[in-house]
Amino acid sequence: MTTAPDKSTNPSVHRAEETVEAATSTTPPHTIATGHEGTVRDQIDSYLQRVRGGEMGMLPALAGVVIITLVFFILTPFFLTKTNIANLMTQTAALMMLAVALTFVIILAEIDLSAGVTGGLGMAIFILLTNVGAWGWITALLVALVVGAAIGLFIGFMVAKIGVPSFVITLALFLGLQGVILVLLGNAGAYRIEAPTVLAIMNKSMPVWAGWAMLAIIVGISLFTGLYDRSRRVATGMAVRPMSLLWARVAAWAVGGGLVVFMLSLNRSTSVIPIRGVPIVVPIALVILWVGTVMLDRTRFGLHLYAVGGNPEAARRAGINVARLRIAAFILCSSLAVVSGLFTASQVGTVESSAGRDIVLSGVAAAVVGGVSLFGGRGRLAQAAVGALLISMITNGLGLLGLSAGITLAITGAVLALAATVDALSRRRAGATSLAR
Repeated sequence: MTTAPDKSTNPSVHRAEETVEAATSTTPPHTIATGHEGTVRDQIDSYLQRVRGGEMGMLPALAGVVIITLVFFILTPFFLTKTNIANLMTQTAALMMLAVALTFVIILAEIDLSAGVTGGLGMAIFILLTNVGAWGWITALLVALVVGAAIGLFIGFMVAKIGVPSFVITLALFLGLQGVILVLLGNAGAYRIEAPTVLAIMNKSMPVWAGWAMLAIIVGISLFTGLYDRSRRVATGMAVRPMSLLWARVAAWAVGGGLVVFMLSLNRSTSVIPIRGVPIVVPIALVILWVGTVMLDRTRFGLHLYAVGGNPEAARRAGINVARLRIAAFILCSSLAVVSGLFTASQVGTVESSAGRDIVLSGVAAAVVGGVSLFGGRGRLAQAAVGALLISMITNGLGLLGLSAGITLAITGAVLALAATVDALSRRRAGATSLAR
């Protein structure tokens, strides 16, 4: 004999009944400027409730960015200057790209310790093809990207098909690929990048008008996607949020981005040659970040990635090809790691035999500090970018204060430990909240 489940102790039944009630209720006609998910106050209360329930997202990282900015603004007058803001953008680019790359595999509760040296190997092949083989830099970069994708394919195959833990196989490659780089470049090998276009990525700025055009495109995309999503929800009879929230988001992009572009449009040179404009690397990084975000948020691949990260067995039973998804995630990670290596090589102007050896742990730290969960199933590329910005701000600010690298590493480690603790506690709180419903 069975009894009807009590919805107060069965959260899945409770959610199902809520869904049925929402589907059977009558709603007034929708227009694109009308919100039917409550007022702005209701949205704020709902967000605070999710935060109390453990869904903190990038909130701790954003709070950290604000606090670090205030601290270094008080301690040094050079932190918020237009010159240092431009430097901070270029310093963040390579770390941000690696953190974004690692996010694809961390969402699956995997890890890639070889991502840094994968980027280094890609750049070693790139520099040999351009400097020794006299290849064009575009062709050489494509070959480097293919090599990175091949490494990701190998890692994904070993993890998904053979069953080797990702920590073990990527640690093996972390050691082995360093040897390959040494063989290619020599024990003390260091090749200078000769391609002016590659050097310009991290060391040159766009024209001033291009920076304002970039901002206009960002604001336009934000407005268009918001209106497009609302129109689709209205067309299917779904509730939409207040229109004022969309305007607030667009205004934030316009005001915040406008302030940054304005500061970077001023001359920040200390010599007779003026330096103005947004660094070239900024739009490149933003385009990659946007494409990756669309891939995770708006495609079946992204939905399946989160499903596998949250519960691989349930995803497999739902018909998702878990092995193929893992392989694809590692391919994306290794390919983007080569892009991170390109940014680093462009910044320093050389490719050395030690390329990529030290950055991978900082990349993992950036993703975790930003709010990407090491337990899988949660995380966004924007969170990894914010985490990379936070770590770069710490390194940059402490450098301006003249403190040693040891203190920088100690503080970064403490921030990572704090972020991991917050992640673990938030998941525990989210689980307890779900059982209490």
